[in-house]
Amino acid sequence: MANQGQSTNQGLEGLTAAAKSAANAEGAKKGLPPVHLWNPPFCGDLDMRIASDGTWFYMGTPIGRPALVRLFSTILKREGDKHFLVTPVEKVGIRVDDAPFLAVEMLKHNDGEGILLLRFRTNVDDWVDCDAAHRLRFEPAADGGLTPYLHVRADLWAKVTRALYYDLVDMGAERMVDGQEMFGVESAGEFFAMADAEQVRAAL
Repeated sequence: MANQGQSTNQGLEGLTAAAKSAANAEGAKKGLPPVHLWNPPFCGDLDMRIASDGTWFYMGTPIGRPALVRLFSTILKREGDKHFLVTPVEKVGIRVDDAPFLAVEMLKHNDGEGILLLRFRTNVDDWVDCDAAHRLRFEPAADGGLTPYLHVRADLWAKVTRALYYDLVDMGAERMVDGQEMFGVESAGEFFAMADAEQVRAAL
């Protein structure tokens, strides 16, 4: 899987076969192999990169098949600050410029009792309910604003698109958090703070 001497097509074929085999592994649920149970030997780094816009590259060339990107995403694992593609028998390192996923769509559901649930779709067609286990966090952006991230699974995050960030701001509200007035958004009964409410008011 980590033989970088292969041609692009041969390399992708090998990766695809390994990913398909992993997807069919015992314990796989909803198309997600149990990568958290696997601890194979490290076999080196692979010339694969996930760009900040969610595009996957292999040997400098974009992977143009969405189904293939989806397949590879199911064997993705994070350990510390590093990301790997993992099968039961080997582990290879890949580069991730920012977050491995992109949240590209948001739906709002109301349970009829006034509790709002935000659901996000990632660029690999995973649907994630924003709740206590799948939290939103907000990091300072280069332009002075904020960049939201959604926890997808096992310390793998999706960067929320700028358009959806504006939607979150529009539906934001102020709440008291640990004695401090914060501006943020609520989902599944959880409040996810964006910034100090006073700073937000000053910026408006």
